[in-house]
Amino acid sequence: RWLFDQAVCTLYAFCGVLFGLCSLASLAVLSAVCCLKVCFPAYGRCWDGYLSLTHTPPCYQSPLCSNGPDPPLRGKLCPRATHCRYGPEPYGTACCISWEASSTGALLYILALFVFCYLLPCLLILTSHALILWRVRGSRRALRRN
Repeated sequence: RWLFDQAVCTLYAFCGVLFGLCSLASLAVLSAVCCLKVCFPAYGRCWDGYLSLTHTPPCYQSPLCSNGPDPPLRGKLCPRATHCRYGPEPYGTACCISWEASSTGALLYILALFVFCYLLPCLLILTSHALILWRVRGSRRALRRN
Protein backbone atom coordinates (compact mmCIF):
# COMPACT_ATOMS: atom_id res chain seq x y z
CA ARG A 1 0.00 0.00 0.00
CA TRP A 2 1.02 3.64 -0.39
CA LEU A 3 2.75 4.63 2.85
CA PHE A 4 2.61 8.40 2.57
CA ASP A 5 -0.11 11.05 2.47
CA GLN A 6 -1.86 12.52 -0.57
CA ALA A 7 0.58 15.45 -0.92
CA VAL A 8 3.54 13.07 -1.33
CA CYS A 9 1.46 10.92 -3.70
CA THR A 10 0.73 13.99 -5.84
CA LEU A 11 4.38 15.06 -5.89
CA TYR A 12 5.56 11.52 -6.69
CA ALA A 13 3.09 11.13 -9.56
CA PHE A 14 3.77 14.63 -10.90
CA CYS A 15 7.52 13.92 -11.02
CA GLY A 16 6.83 10.57 -12.74
CA VAL A 17 4.72 12.24 -15.42
CA LEU A 18 7.16 15.14 -15.82
CA PHE A 19 10.25 12.95 -16.22
CA GLY A 20 8.40 10.45 -18.41
CA LEU A 21 7.27 13.19 -20.79
CA CYS A 22 10.76 14.70 -20.84
CA SER A 23 12.28 11.32 -21.61
CA LEU A 24 9.96 10.52 -24.50
CA ALA A 25 10.23 14.06 -25.87
CA SER A 26 14.04 13.85 -25.72
CA LEU A 27 14.00 10.56 -27.62
CA ALA A 28 11.64 12.01 -30.23
CA VAL A 29 13.79 15.11 -30.72
CA LEU A 30 16.95 13.02 -30.86
CA SER A 31 15.50 10.71 -33.51
CA ALA A 32 14.27 13.69 -35.55
CA VAL A 33 17.72 15.30 -35.41
CA CYS A 34 19.38 12.03 -36.44
CA CYS A 35 16.93 11.71 -39.33
CA LEU A 36 17.69 15.25 -40.46
CA LYS A 37 21.43 14.61 -40.23
CA VAL A 38 21.31 11.32 -42.16
CA CYS A 39 18.48 11.83 -44.64
CA PHE A 40 18.64 15.59 -45.25
CA PRO A 41 22.21 16.70 -44.46
CA ALA A 42 21.72 20.25 -45.78
CA TYR A 43 18.78 20.81 -43.42
CA GLY A 44 20.44 18.91 -40.58
CA ARG A 45 23.21 21.51 -40.35
CA CYS A 46 20.71 24.35 -40.10
CA TRP A 47 19.16 22.92 -36.92
CA ASP A 48 22.42 22.41 -34.99
CA GLY A 49 22.21 25.48 -32.77
CA TYR A 50 18.45 25.90 -32.70
CA LEU A 51 17.24 22.42 -31.76
CA SER A 52 18.82 21.57 -28.45
CA LEU A 53 17.74 18.77 -26.16
CA THR A 54 18.06 21.00 -23.11
CA HIS A 55 15.28 23.40 -24.19
CA THR A 56 12.74 21.32 -26.11
CA PRO A 57 11.35 18.80 -23.57
CA PRO A 58 10.30 21.32 -20.87
CA CYS A 59 8.60 23.50 -23.49
CA TYR A 60 6.85 20.43 -24.87
CA GLN A 61 5.64 18.86 -21.67
CA SER A 62 4.83 21.78 -19.39
CA PRO A 63 1.40 22.63 -20.88
CA LEU A 64 0.26 19.02 -20.57
CA CYS A 65 1.78 18.43 -17.16
CA SER A 66 1.55 21.60 -15.13
CA ASN A 67 0.33 24.72 -16.93
CA GLY A 68 -2.89 23.58 -18.58
CA PRO A 69 -6.35 25.03 -17.92
CA ASP A 70 -6.86 22.58 -15.05
CA PRO A 71 -3.47 21.11 -14.16
CA PRO A 72 -3.10 17.99 -12.00
CA LEU A 73 -1.48 19.83 -9.11
CA ARG A 74 -4.58 22.00 -8.80
CA GLY A 75 -6.47 18.95 -7.51
CA LYS A 76 -4.64 19.38 -4.21
CA LEU A 77 -5.03 23.15 -4.10
CA CYS A 78 -8.58 23.26 -5.46
CA PRO A 79 -10.64 20.24 -4.38
CA ARG A 80 -13.42 21.05 -6.89
CA ALA A 81 -11.13 20.02 -9.80
CA THR A 82 -12.52 16.59 -10.66
CA HIS A 83 -10.20 15.70 -13.52
CA CYS A 84 -6.47 15.70 -14.20
CA ARG A 85 -5.70 14.48 -10.70
CA TYR A 86 -3.16 12.07 -9.28
CA GLY A 87 -3.96 9.13 -7.07
CA PRO A 88 -2.84 5.64 -6.07
CA GLU A 89 -2.37 3.05 -8.80
CA PRO A 90 -4.73 0.06 -8.83
CA TYR A 91 -2.35 -2.04 -6.68
CA GLY A 92 -1.85 0.87 -4.31
CA THR A 93 1.95 0.69 -4.13
CA ALA A 94 2.64 3.86 -6.13
CA CYS A 95 0.84 6.93 -7.46
CA CYS A 96 0.11 8.06 -11.00
CA ILE A 97 -2.45 9.98 -13.03
CA SER A 98 -6.06 9.09 -12.24
CA TRP A 99 -6.99 7.31 -15.46
CA GLU A 100 -10.68 7.09 -14.65
CA ALA A 101 -12.64 9.43 -16.89
CA SER A 102 -15.22 10.78 -14.46
CA SER A 103 -16.07 13.80 -16.61
CA THR A 104 -15.68 15.16 -20.12
CA GLY A 105 -12.67 17.24 -19.02
CA ALA A 106 -10.95 14.15 -17.62
CA LEU A 107 -11.61 12.23 -20.82
CA LEU A 108 -10.21 15.08 -22.94
CA TYR A 109 -7.13 15.33 -20.71
CA ILE A 110 -6.48 11.58 -20.99
CA LEU A 111 -6.96 11.69 -24.77
CA ALA A 112 -4.67 14.71 -25.11
CA LEU A 113 -2.01 12.98 -23.03
CA PHE A 114 -2.31 9.84 -25.17
CA VAL A 115 -2.23 11.64 -28.52
CA PHE A 116 0.29 14.43 -27.87
CA CYS A 117 2.55 12.81 -25.29
CA TYR A 118 2.60 9.21 -26.49
CA LEU A 119 1.23 8.65 -29.98
CA LEU A 120 2.84 11.61 -31.79
CA PRO A 121 6.33 11.12 -30.28
CA CYS A 122 6.17 7.38 -31.02
CA LEU A 123 5.11 8.07 -34.61
CA LEU A 124 7.91 10.61 -34.99
CA ILE A 125 10.44 8.10 -33.66
CA LEU A 126 9.16 5.31 -35.92
CA THR A 127 9.05 7.56 -38.98
CA SER A 128 12.54 8.93 -38.33
CA HIS A 129 14.04 5.48 -37.91
CA ALA A 130 12.20 4.17 -40.99
CA LEU A 131 13.59 7.05 -43.08
CA ILE A 132 17.10 6.40 -41.74
CA LEU A 133 16.84 2.68 -42.58
CA TRP A 134 15.50 3.52 -46.05
CA ARG A 135 18.42 5.88 -46.64
CA VAL A 136 20.98 3.32 -45.42
CA ARG A 137 19.40 0.67 -47.63
CA GLY A 138 19.64 3.00 -50.65
CA SER A 139 23.28 3.76 -49.86
CA ARG A 140 24.08 0.07 -49.57
CA ARG A 141 22.49 -0.57 -52.98
CA ALA A 142 24.50 2.27 -54.50
CA LEU A 143 27.72 0.83 -53.08
CA ARG A 144 26.92 -2.63 -54.49
CA ARG A 145 26.40 -1.13 -57.96
CA ASN A 146 29.80 0.56 -57.83
